[in-house]
Amino acid sequence: MELSVKQIGPVLTVLARGRIDMLNTPTFEFEVNKAITDEVKELILDFTYVEYLSSLGLRIVLELQKKMNAKGGTMKLMNVNDNIMDIFEITGFTNILTIENA
Repeated sequence: MELSVKQIGPVLTVLARGRIDMLNTPTFEFEVNKAITDEVKELILDFTYVEYLSSLGLRIVLELQKKMNAKGGTMKLMNVNDNIMDIFEITGFTNILTIENA
């Protein structure tokens, strides 16, 4: 998995590539949490190139949503592929998360 993290003003965009699975979820969690400073009001997780999201990855996404809610910010996922979208729908995460697909 590779991450590209970019902040423009209060908007933090994280572009992930590859698999967010048991092996690299700790890195994903650490890097995103490190980048969420007090200034960040909106978190965008761009999943254009994410091939797989494990149950541990789901937990991290939910924790990031809770963190942004707690600080009065927002989070959205963008460009989620059909397989990951199915997982979000089955787990009911589509009721919790803001997901925008082009």
